[in-house]
Amino acid sequence: MKNLTSVEEGKTLALISHFWFVGTVIAWILNLKRQNEFTSFYVRQMLGWDLLAFLNGWLIYSFFGGFVKWFIGVILVLFWIISFIGCLSGDKKLIPVFGAQFQDWFKSL
Repeated sequence: MKNLTSVEEGKTLALISHFWFVGTVIAWILNLKRQNEFTSFYVRQMLGWDLLAFLNGWLIYSFFGGFVKWFIGVILVLFWIISFIGCLSGDKKLIPVFGAQFQDWFKSL
């Protein structure tokens, strides 16, 4: 059973973390004092998603061109939607394929 107080207290910052890298940084900074587990989960997810989006825009585009970048971009948008809906519903929804790695890589946040 999930801790409703923790989810309800952290939902606003978790939602903010979904809006670009700036939102992720803002949510992370505001969560430093509170250390809400729900917010931290989504900050880690969105930090990883932001990293994937950056790599797609820079690395994938440079080596594979616009079509591959567009295709991967569509997949990334679907990942974002899955995460956003999970956040809205108060569930910890891992981003497909990479979510568990993001939780491990950024566990210190």
